[in-house]
Amino acid sequence: MSNKFTTTPEIVSYGIGRQMGDQLASDPFDGISAQAVAAGVIDSLEGTASPISQEAFAKAYEEMNELMQAKQAELAKVAGIEGEEFLAANARREGVFVTDSGLQYEIITEGNGALPTAESVVSTHYHGTLTDGTVFDSSVERGEPTEFPVNRVIAGWTEALQIMPQGSKWRLYVPQELAYGSQGAGAKIAPFSALIFDIELLDIVS
Repeated sequence: MSNKFTTTPEIVSYGIGRQMGDQLASDPFDGISAQAVAAGVIDSLEGTASPISQEAFAKAYEEMNELMQAKQAELAKVAGIEGEEFLAANARREGVFVTDSGLQYEIITEGNGALPTAESVVSTHYHGTLTDGTVFDSSVERGEPTEFPVNRVIAGWTEALQIMPQGSKWRLYVPQELAYGSQGAGAKIAPFSALIFDIELLDIVS
């Protein structure tokens, strides 16, 4: 695709619009209209009076918010039920360990290094999915390990990392109460979702 934006102001303008679009695309609502979004930006920049009254906008926003809340509630209900059923069946599989908290894990590669503490900073590669296989985050796909404090991540990770020797690769099955619980996370992780992570503990940084 040829680049029709060549001047510095055009390139910067497109970049700003692209950032706005990326933000909207990361958490869209049903029926979002790219044409209407673009028209709103153009009218604002050109000083054109809005064809929609504040009252009409407020009413539509409230209606959309109610629809989104109802959809989220339904997704949360389904996610909670599916997560519980998945974990109950998964706990019976050979090779799956279950801790007192309900965290489940299986050992893919057993390392023989040191154990992190809650205060450690670690370097990991990870691949996170929902129980249906939908990928929501992956340092593996990005091709770059991630460093973070052990006590600054979800509870399931904090627990697992402290019993996981450096050099290990485990698959974690995290109940919703040890993940994001009733809040969920972003557009892909509904409230009450159980999560699956392949996590490789590469290094204890500090």
